[in-house]
Amino acid sequence: MPVPLALAAPAAAASLAYINAKTSFFYDYSVLGAALKGVVSTRLREKKDRLSPFYDIEQHAQGKLADKTLLFFEGRQWTYKAVYQTALKYGTWLKTKYHIMPKEIVAIDFMNSEHFVFIWLGLWSIGAKPAFINYNLTDKALAHCIRISTARVVFVDPLVQHNATQDVRDELPNVQFEFFTPQLEVEAMTTEGVREPDTTRSEDKSTNMAILIYTSGTTGLPKGAIVSWQKVLALAKLVPNWSSLNQNDVFYTCMPMYHSSAALLGFCTVAISGGTLALGRKFSTKTFWTDCRSMDATVIQYVGETCRYLLSAPTEIDPATGQNLDKKNSVRLAFGNGLRPDIWNKFKERFGITEIAEFYAATEGMKGSWNFSRNDFSTGAIGRVGTLLKVLSRKTIVLVELDLETEQPWRDPKTGCCKRVEPGQPGEQLYKLDPDDISASYQGYFNNPSSSKSKLMHNVFEKGDVWFRTGDLLISDSEGRTFFNDRIGDTYRWKAENVSTNEVSEALGHHASVTEANVYGVELPHHDGRAGCVAIVLADEPSEKLMQDLALHVHERLPKFAVPVFLRITKDMQMTGTNKQQKHVIRAQGVDPGKTGGDEFYWLKGGSYVKFGPGDWDELNGGRVKL
Repeated sequence: MPVPLALAAPAAAASLAYINAKTSFFYDYSVLGAALKGVVSTRLREKKDRLSPFYDIEQHAQGKLADKTLLFFEGRQWTYKAVYQTALKYGTWLKTKYHIMPKEIVAIDFMNSEHFVFIWLGLWSIGAKPAFINYNLTDKALAHCIRISTARVVFVDPLVQHNATQDVRDELPNVQFEFFTPQLEVEAMTTEGVREPDTTRSEDKSTNMAILIYTSGTTGLPKGAIVSWQKVLALAKLVPNWSSLNQNDVFYTCMPMYHSSAALLGFCTVAISGGTLALGRKFSTKTFWTDCRSMDATVIQYVGETCRYLLSAPTEIDPATGQNLDKKNSVRLAFGNGLRPDIWNKFKERFGITEIAEFYAATEGMKGSWNFSRNDFSTGAIGRVGTLLKVLSRKTIVLVELDLETEQPWRDPKTGCCKRVEPGQPGEQLYKLDPDDISASYQGYFNNPSSSKSKLMHNVFEKGDVWFRTGDLLISDSEGRTFFNDRIGDTYRWKAENVSTNEVSEALGHHASVTEANVYGVELPHHDGRAGCVAIVLADEPSEKLMQDLALHVHERLPKFAVPVFLRITKDMQMTGTNKQQKHVIRAQGVDPGKTGGDEFYWLKGGSYVKFGPGDWDELNGGRVKL
């Protein structure tokens, strides 16, 4: 007897729901479908020779979205039509005054502003390429970044022109420094914009450079990563389909535009998809939520410790009504990378955010991990895959065992091959490349072949194969979730055991008095390995009771060898321009009181953390103390 439709339909729906819950089929489908759309779209655009997102903005400006706001900034707004027309003005001005040619690279040393966007799009409109300079850079690092870009003209924001000292300019005698004064803005805006013919923006390959974006340079001078048209367009297709971002959203970012997160995943994705970008000049806990409310943001972007700083800030109270403003916002989605597991749910709950879109990727890399989360299943994960993606990616994305002594993937002495790690074990993430056409996926660093090659490994699983090294240790579990474990070089050995700084930091992050913890290993005289040390920001003044409580807290949550030996109490954590913790300077300083400024040190003694001073250092340095 046929089953009645009224019974069959709910049964079928229940079966599909069960299968989806077990396999995450629909999640995989959304990611895979978006990625395939990106590939197909990019190939079609390559054939038509219309790779630049300039064409997307032009289409929106001349179509139904002409009067829709593309950009909000500091109380002003620009429609797609206004942004397009302004880009043409800037492009014509750049061409006529500075003789900028197609394919030429021009450096932009700017804080976030409308001018950053207009110079960028003006360059694209005439077929030129921008090099985004970190506006925090000074001296040798600044000169280095401009020099390797090959730019002959660099535009400098007046707000940071003090960094472009005479010494920097003397190092670059053939570079023209232009401080973008109000007079220059008037020049650009009063120029009649001319749309250059399509041939001016002609690109023969989607792997050609669209933008030059620099690495952070935390362990040396920054390197210029080539961002291809292919990457810009692929991300613009992937992000909206994966994260639920749509054309009606207002995407707020105050992350620096010189970084790929704000530039590619923020502006480019929004502009190509027809959304609205709400831009903040720089990150501040005092203005973040005020900006979001004033611009009616529905999506916020974070990087690094941004969410921790927002969570640590005091609650905003409406002075007129006394109302708690924490949840007085329209934000449904927080999108970015670096949201740590210990504050993931606390952040959602405090600010009333229902969706987290966490990703893991590198500017110079070609793949990434993606975790769109509405529930607790993937809390703290930097990526997740279902059954389908797990099968499809098994041969192209792997975690391999690392030799922490050499900081290289371990190789079998007999076969010379690397070894996959089991679920739950840390391993370096590698991405497979086509050995016959490496540049199809990996463009490397601009004019830096040695650094580009250093990211590649050969003969990993078989003779002739080539893989890209991420430089990060990750952990994947049997449920398809991936978690960040540590940056290679940050993991250290103590008591013959490997210690993950990320694991220690997360454990400390669960203590109510810990605002922020930056964990690293320090070399000690007369000791093997590195002892655990934590630069820590406390919500309360250090007291005997608090120090005892911290010691008890970490002993309960960590194996004995991972319990930090030293605490460095600091008021201000050293950060990069993208809110990521700096380790290399404080790691080099160690625990020598003569090198560590005014920070107070404590060390583990008798079950508690007690003060560590010059006399203790002398004892340690003289070999009279064994930890």
